[in-house]
Amino acid sequence: MTPRLQLSHITKRYPAVVANDDVSLVVQPGETHAVLGENGAGKSTLMKIIYGAVKPDEGSVSFDGQPVHIHNPQEARTRGISMVFQHFSLFDTLTVAENVWLGLERGISLVDVTGRIRAKAAEYGLDVDPSRPVHTLSVGEMQRVEIIRALLTNPKLLILDEPTSVLTPQAVEKLFVVLKKLASEGCSILYISHKLHEIRELCTACTVMRGGKVTGVCDPRQETNASLSKMMIGAEPPELEHHDRQPGETVLRVAGLSLPREDQFGVDLDNVSLEVRAGEVVGIAGVSGNGQRELLYALSGEDRRAAPDAIRVGGKGVGRWGPAHRRHLGLHFVPEERLGRGAVPTLSLAQNLLLTRTESVGKSGWVNVKGLRAQAQDLIQRFNVKAGGPDAAAKSLSGGNLQKFIVGREIDAKPKLLIVSQPTWGVDVGAAAQIRAELLQLRDEGCAVLVVSEELEELFEVSDRLYVIAKGRLSPPVPRAQATVAQIGEWMSGLWEGAHAAA
Repeated sequence: MTPRLQLSHITKRYPAVVANDDVSLVVQPGETHAVLGENGAGKSTLMKIIYGAVKPDEGSVSFDGQPVHIHNPQEARTRGISMVFQHFSLFDTLTVAENVWLGLERGISLVDVTGRIRAKAAEYGLDVDPSRPVHTLSVGEMQRVEIIRALLTNPKLLILDEPTSVLTPQAVEKLFVVLKKLASEGCSILYISHKLHEIRELCTACTVMRGGKVTGVCDPRQETNASLSKMMIGAEPPELEHHDRQPGETVLRVAGLSLPREDQFGVDLDNVSLEVRAGEVVGIAGVSGNGQRELLYALSGEDRRAAPDAIRVGGKGVGRWGPAHRRHLGLHFVPEERLGRGAVPTLSLAQNLLLTRTESVGKSGWVNVKGLRAQAQDLIQRFNVKAGGPDAAAKSLSGGNLQKFIVGREIDAKPKLLIVSQPTWGVDVGAAAQIRAELLQLRDEGCAVLVVSEELEELFEVSDRLYVIAKGRLSPPVPRAQATVAQIGEWMSGLWEGAHAAA
C-alpha cells in the first residue's frame, strides 16, 4: 500500500530551539495516527510543516507516493490536506460563514457556504450558527467552527491538534463517530491529544516524540495510559492527593446575579448565586456557550454592570469595580483565551508579567527590568515552561507551555481568590497533573479557588463542590463525593430539579 503521507528526516531549527530533529513518520490511507508528546516536543511544528504553514530546514515530504513541496496552507488544502489548529485561525469581526468561506475554493457563494455549514453541523452533531460573529463565540464554539471548516474540504488527510480540549464528553463521542466514519471512507487522520484514553480508543498507530525527536512507534490499543505516559514523559504522572478539609470563611459570594446579554448571540445570566470559601475548590461544569463567558466577565471585572452587592469579594461589594481594583482584594484570574487576553502575543514573557503583577514596578512608576526578568525566569523554572528564556515572545511558546506560564503567573501571586477557566487546556499529562496539584496546594494554604472547566474528569479531581451552568442558570451545589458523571451530564442539559420552574 502506498502511504498517504511520508515524512523523511524532517528538521526545523529556531534560534532558541530545534523544534524537529530528524523526524520520520508514515501514515497509511484510512489510518488514524496519533502524535504523542509533552508540551514543546515539536508536534505542532511538524503538523504546520505538513500543512505548508512552516518550511522545514531539511528533509522531504511525500503525499500519495509523490514528493511534494507544500508552500502554503491553500496549496495543502488543494492537495486534500486540512488542519484544525490548537490556536484558532479565525477573524473575530467576521461571521462563522464568512470565516469558512475564506478557506474554500473560489466560485462558491456565501449563501451556499451557509447551507453547507448547516448541513455539516447537523450531520456531525456540531451546533454552530453560521450567522454569528466569531467574537461572540466561546472557545468551544470556535473549535466546532474549525472542525466544520476542515470537514467541508472533504480532506484526504485531516490534521487535528488538540480537537477535544474544550469539548464536552458527549461532543467528543459524536466527534469520534465522525472521525471513525471518515477513516472507514479512506481519509487519513493525524491526531494530537494529551488525553491518553482518547488515543487508545480512536487511534490505530502512534508516534511518540520527546525534545523534537521520535522516541518510539506503537499501537496505542495495545498500551495502557501508564505505559503511554511513560513513553511520552519518561515517567507516570504523580497521583493527586486530595484530602478533605474544613473550609473557612466565604471569600466570594454571588447573590441573585442577573445580567442581560451584551450582544444578540450572548447568554443572559439568570439569578446566579454561588459562594466559594477559603480553603476549598469549587468547580463549574457546563457545555460551552451556556453563560460561562458572561459569568467570568462579571466576576473578573471586565463586565461592570452588576449591582455592587451582587458580587462580594472578602465582604466588599465589587459589582462595579474593575479588574485592577479587585486584584487589590486578592482576586486573580486566568481567562480561557491564552493569546489576546491571558497574554499579549508579541510581548516577552517578562513583559507579560506586568499585565497582573506589579512587584517590579517602583513607586515612581519605573519598571525594574532586571527584577522583572528574574521573576519571569523563576516562573519558567518552577512550572517547567519550555521557552527561550524570559525575553521569549508569548506567541513563540507552544499552547501548553504558554498555559503553564499564565497559570503559574497567577498562582505565584499568592491570591486570596483564584478564578481559573480551562486550567489545563492543551496541556500534557505531566503538566496537567502539576497544575492541578498547584491548585490543591493553593486550596490547602487557604485560598478560595473557582475552576470553570468543560473537562469533567478534571473537575472531579480537584473540586470539593460542583455547580453546573446551563442556559445562564446555575444548578444547586453538590459535594464532589456525592456527584456522579451521569448526574452532572444530565444537569449540563439543564435537567436539575427546579431548573424549569426557574425558567
